[in-house]
Amino acid sequence: MRYPSITALRALDAVARLGSVTAAAQQLSLTRSAISHQIISLEQSLGFALTERVGRGIGLTYQGQCYAREVRRILADIQDAGRRFDGLSVSGKLRISCNPGFASFWLCNHINGFLRQYPQVQLQVVSPRSQDDTSDAEADLFIAYGIGDWPGLLVEQIVTLRFSPVCSPRLINAIGGLKTPLDLKDFPLIHMSDTSDWRVWLAAAGASQVNADSGITFSDAHCAQSACIAAQGVAIGDNLLSGDALARGLLVRPFDISISALRGYFLVIDPAKAERSVVQAFSAWLKNQLQTSAQHISDAPSGEP
Repeated sequence: MRYPSITALRALDAVARLGSVTAAAQQLSLTRSAISHQIISLEQSLGFALTERVGRGIGLTYQGQCYAREVRRILADIQDAGRRFDGLSVSGKLRISCNPGFASFWLCNHINGFLRQYPQVQLQVVSPRSQDDTSDAEADLFIAYGIGDWPGLLVEQIVTLRFSPVCSPRLINAIGGLKTPLDLKDFPLIHMSDTSDWRVWLAAAGASQVNADSGITFSDAHCAQSACIAAQGVAIGDNLLSGDALARGLLVRPFDISISALRGYFLVIDPAKAERSVVQAFSAWLKNQLQTSAQHISDAPSGEP
């Protein structure tokens, strides 16, 4: 038996995944007849039928389904091998200026994946002076928090945030639940950098009577969330920084009301450094990881741990 062509294997995989020759042809930028020809050629090479007529279309035979699963695994291995060898061509130093909150709650939990893919990169992660600071001349790229206003730099939003109050289940249990947003007037509010997030959320929830300036303000997101987990008050959480704590039951959402954040996380790069292969590699890796491992605010019932 001769070895099947990669084109034929990709054609079979696409038909198996998408369920039709037409969809497979569109994804692979081939004609329907070309896909059919590849499948027929593969069947002749293997000596057994991969497809069968189902109504007006085609489906995979039992043998075809089993073979397609093996083909998908093999194609994935080929892709991984290509990425590993591609990583060997990306080398050098990469200095990343990263917002401390993003670094603590996301980057630190995933960064080794980048180094496994690009083992010859010497990586340095530093904290900026403020959440939106992009003044570090030695940094190759920035992960900054703001509204996207960095003139003269390449700017791309990588995380869109939604805000809602979060608190420790211990706090909820101690007070018997938070029934309405107006009940927040009796509890310390925890702020990150300033009181604007609470002010916007309280207005959206119809609870402007609650004093948004009360409580304690932290300059570090990790400290703010640690205080919240320790039942020291109620904080405004988001789908990135609070996602893991919500999933693990360390925090709960006392209300279902959430709002779109005015600010978000951005990838910011000096155009003079954007063409460096190591910068492009990290940018692509970061966006792919955020897409495939997106964290979402838990759907825990209101007022329940």
